[in-house]
Amino acid sequence: MTVTGASLAGGRSTRYGGAPKGLELVNGRRIIDRVRDALEPVVDDLLLVANDPAGAEWLPGVRCEADVLRDVGSVAGIHAALVHAGTPVLVVAWDMPFVPTALLRALRHAGAGVDASVAESDSRRGVEPLCAYYAPSCAKAIEARVAAGDRRVVAFYDDVRVARIGADAVARFGDPAVLFMNVNTPEERVLAEAHAAAADGGRYRQEA
Repeated sequence: MTVTGASLAGGRSTRYGGAPKGLELVNGRRIIDRVRDALEPVVDDLLLVANDPAGAEWLPGVRCEADVLRDVGSVAGIHAALVHAGTPVLVVAWDMPFVPTALLRALRHAGAGVDASVAESDSRRGVEPLCAYYAPSCAKAIEARVAAGDRRVVAFYDDVRVARIGADAVARFGDPAVLFMNVNTPEERVLAEAHAAAADGGRYRQEA
């Protein structure tokens, strides 16, 4: 089955002063390139979802498409990836510099036979919806929830079959606090540099 790897560059980067945060460097590489490096070995095609008109220049050779649903929050990126790819997708937010290929491979494997697979974490949602696998069936579920006025990024999970990679299994790929770190502010970029100095944040840990 063909799977598309989608880097999600949504949001206005208000906490980063409006600058495109995924273009910032961590350990000498742009975060967007680190996301691409993590996705490429486990997908069949790549896609960038970005509303910025300059987005088409950020990853030469990678198709860039904008959100279909507007002003509905982060779920728009997942929806756009599914609509434009026309295939199952592995999505990663473009401000997550330490997501490892091994975890993405596990998410793709866990997605077989279900509509979505997601990693558990200690985030407020308990899972990481912007580092996850989604089948095309999720697009309609998202649209239905948005039409009903529910814009939560995980609202549609109640309407589809979701497989979870448990927290203990996730921890085998590295420290979840680092794996799922978002660089939303300049201060967090400094923290990311510190993590990168320690074996690059555990990014290249092998599967257990």
